[in-house]
Amino acid sequence: MTEELKLHLAGATVRHKGKFDSLISYSNDKEITQEFIDKWTAPFYFNLHKTDGEWINLIIGLKSEITDDIILTNLGDFNWRTRQTGAFFAAIMDKKEFTEIIGTHLIKSEVCYAGSEYAKVLASFNTEESISYLEQYLDYYLLQKDLYFDQRQVMEALKFTDLVNNTNRIDRHLDNWRGFIYDRRKSELKSIEKIKKENGDPKMIEHLEKNSAWLEELDTVWIKERIDTIERIKAANNV
Repeated sequence: MTEELKLHLAGATVRHKGKFDSLISYSNDKEITQEFIDKWTAPFYFNLHKTDGEWINLIIGLKSEITDDIILTNLGDFNWRTRQTGAFFAAIMDKKEFTEIIGTHLIKSEVCYAGSEYAKVLASFNTEESISYLEQYLDYYLLQKDLYFDQRQVMEALKFTDLVNNTNRIDRHLDNWRGFIYDRRKSELKSIEKIKKENGDPKMIEHLEKNSAWLEELDTVWIKERIDTIERIKAANNV
């Protein structure tokens, strides 16, 4: 397997240089084993959005086995699957001491898919340090009109912390958010018109038009449900 393919499979589908390049991401000093992945990553990474009782009970039953080493091994692997699993484990074990690792992963945005999980976890920590990482992300990435990453999810995470803390930190990001949405909408409409002119697949056009209808309004329902789930798991004693 080529190095390029390995990076792609790990989630480094868009590689970019920017403000946070000089920051050092937490990294394992040895390669992660397949045995570890099979036990502490593969069963979880596709299910981190779940909020049902069966999922909650499953995780509660595992809490006594989740060590700092398991969390850090996941966080230190260069792969979206392991990284977001490690972030989730940090949240349910209330490991705020890993805020810097997770926050750095968020603002460096090295792999796809993991950003929304980082945002959720940082919002669940709800400390000055964790919230500052959300704001650092927005200060930079809302101005990167060619990088469509996790801007919406991070905005919604920050809005959630505002609702919890009775603050208005999101206010200073709203103008940049509107500009980001406007540019993305404009770009997507341009792509749709091009496909129409080329007599493209009508179903594809319908799908793109539906997905391009980004609204300025931000929704915190998803993150509240997931953080409520984290809180239930944290509060529960191991069986």
